[in-house]
Amino acid sequence: MRALLPRRFIALLAVLLAASLPAYSQKPGSFYWVNFHSPKDQDIVAWVTRSLAVENWTAIREIGVMYDAALVVTTDRATPQSMPNTDTFNVWSVSLTKHTVTPVLKGVDLRWMGRLRFVAGAPLEPAILYNNCRQCAANTYFTSFHYDLGDHQWEARWMNGGAGVAVWNESHPPGVKWTQIYAVMTNAAGIAELVTWNHFNFGRGHMQEDSIFRYGVDPQSGLDQTVMLSGQEANAMKIKLCTARDAVTGLARGQNSAVCSRLVGTQYHGSAGKRPGNAPCR
Repeated sequence: MRALLPRRFIALLAVLLAASLPAYSQKPGSFYWVNFHSPKDQDIVAWVTRSLAVENWTAIREIGVMYDAALVVTTDRATPQSMPNTDTFNVWSVSLTKHTVTPVLKGVDLRWMGRLRFVAGAPLEPAILYNNCRQCAANTYFTSFHYDLGDHQWEARWMNGGAGVAVWNESHPPGVKWTQIYAVMTNAAGIAELVTWNHFNFGRGHMQEDSIFRYGVDPQSGLDQTVMLSGQEANAMKIKLCTARDAVTGLARGQNSAVCSRLVGTQYHGSAGKRPGNAPCR
């Protein structure tokens, strides 16, 4: 359940409610979105608000709970007169047993893309796309959030320099024709992985370059994996990316490029795709 609660209102609510530990144990081991309008979730809202009291934010947008940690999204508005489309967002991991807060990531234009499974038998993970700036040549990033059993907190996958995986870049260097193709795909068992393909054409007389990476999770360790593909494996993946038959809906782009058209011709089906599992209603 999505809500946008002003800081002043929610701070007052936190004071009025008891400061006891939130009753997160009523749904052990299962992820759920807090209902800001439900009386049974008000202790969670109050606890999160108290924990974030010293941080900079204007409103709490969403709270997701699993085990003893909350996945929290806050928005920040520069001034009361600023337009909503200028808001920035922050994602936090908030402990529900002690008032500790861990920043996870920040950006603009957050888009929830449902929940995906990256390891067999593991919980579904909320996945997002987001940008790094507004009114600029923005980068678009993909990541998902998972609960780390060892650290008792939420973490984002494939983080590099404070951001997820860059899947699209609007700023292209002069003299280079840069084609970007990506897709989050699921196999027959419903396990997802992200694949990106960047094709660089430096012009006549220069060799063209391809960079293909696969982002997944090691099934044994549960650790993030980033693999650069080459040779026959890379060639097979190019066709798989361009046809996008196993792509999750909303998580594929670039299949209509000239590079894909030359490679697969009419094999591409732009409307193909699967819905993310258990996508929250937003």
